[in-house]
Amino acid sequence: MTRWPEPSLHHLARMTDEVGTLEHAKLACPRYELGYCVDDAGRLLALSSRLASDPDAERLASVALRLLVRAHAGGASFQLRLGADRRFTSDPLSDDAVGRALLGLGTAAAWAPWPPVRAGALELFGEAAGFRSAYPRATSYAVLGAVELLRANPRHAGAEGLIDEVFDLSRPSAADPHWPWPEPRLAYANALLPHARLAAASVTGPSTETDAALALLGWLVEEERHEGRFSFTPVGGRGRDDPRPAFDQQPIEAWAMADACACAYSVTSDARWAEATALAASWFLGENDVGVAMYDPLTGGGLDGLEASGVNLNQGAESSLAFVATMSLVRGVEAQARCESTPYVERAARR
Repeated sequence: MTRWPEPSLHHLARMTDEVGTLEHAKLACPRYELGYCVDDAGRLLALSSRLASDPDAERLASVALRLLVRAHAGGASFQLRLGADRRFTSDPLSDDAVGRALLGLGTAAAWAPWPPVRAGALELFGEAAGFRSAYPRATSYAVLGAVELLRANPRHAGAEGLIDEVFDLSRPSAADPHWPWPEPRLAYANALLPHARLAAASVTGPSTETDAALALLGWLVEEERHEGRFSFTPVGGRGRDDPRPAFDQQPIEAWAMADACACAYSVTSDARWAEATALAASWFLGENDVGVAMYDPLTGGGLDGLEASGVNLNQGAESSLAFVATMSLVRGVEAQARCESTPYVERAARR
C-alpha cells in the first residue's frame, strides 16, 4: 500500500497573513510584493472546510472568507486581485474567480464546523448565486459549490438555479467519436468539466447524464495517460495530434483529475476510478514524465510546475492547494474502498 504524504495546511498557513493567502512564493517563502488572488481564497475556503481537523484550518477558512467578503463587488461580481498595498488592482473581473469563490462558499456553507464561517459563507453564496457564465470552467466551479450546498441543504434555491447550467456548456461532442471533448483543444483543469457534470447529475440529473459524464471522464483519463502514467496537458493546451510529453505541466491538472475520479468512485464504487485517482496522486510523487517529485516533503508545499528539465521549485498557493487537496482525495478513496471491501487496484501507485 502506498504511503501517501499526510495532507497538511502548514505551508498554506505560512503563505497566509491576516489579509489572505499570498499568490506566489520564491521557493517556500511567500512573495508579499505580488499580493493576493481571490481564486486562491475560494479554493482555500473549500479545502480548509474539508480538512477541519487540521490545526490551521479554522484560521485559514476565516481569513479566506474575509477576503471573499472584501472582494465582493455586489451580485455575482468579485474583484480578482488585492495588491501588496491592500488595494484591489485594475485587473478585469474574472468569471473563473467568481466560480472558485462559489466553490469555496458552497463547500463551507455545507461543511465548515465553525458557525461564523458557515453562516457567512451561506449568506455570501446566496448573494452571488445569480452567477451565469458562458465559460464552462467558471460554471463548473460554481456548480461544484452548489452541489456541496445542495447535499446539505436540498432546498437552497440559489444552488438549484446553478445546477442546470453545466449540462449545456459541457455536453460531449458527437461530431467525432475519437474526440468527444466539447472543445477543439484540451485547455486547463480539464477533468473539471466531466466532474461538474457528474456531480450535478448525482444530485438532480437523470441517469443518462451520469452515464454521459462518466464516459467523457473515461475518455479523458485515456487521452491523458501515456506509457502507464499521466502526461497532462501543458500550459497552452493540447490538440488531438500534438506530440507528448509536452511542458510545462501544472499541478492543477493532477488535482482536477484526482477530484473527478474520486467523485466517479463515490458514485459508482468501480475500482477503475480508484486506480485513476491513485495514478493522478502519484504524479506528485514522481510518476510523471520527468520522474521527479512535485512536492517538498519538508514544507508540505506543492511545486509550481513540471518542466522538461525538471521542476519549478517555487511553492505558490495554487500548486500547494493542488498537492494537499489531492493527497486528501486519494486517502479518502482508499478509506472508502476499505469500508466497502472493494478490490482496490494499486498498479498506478507502485513505487
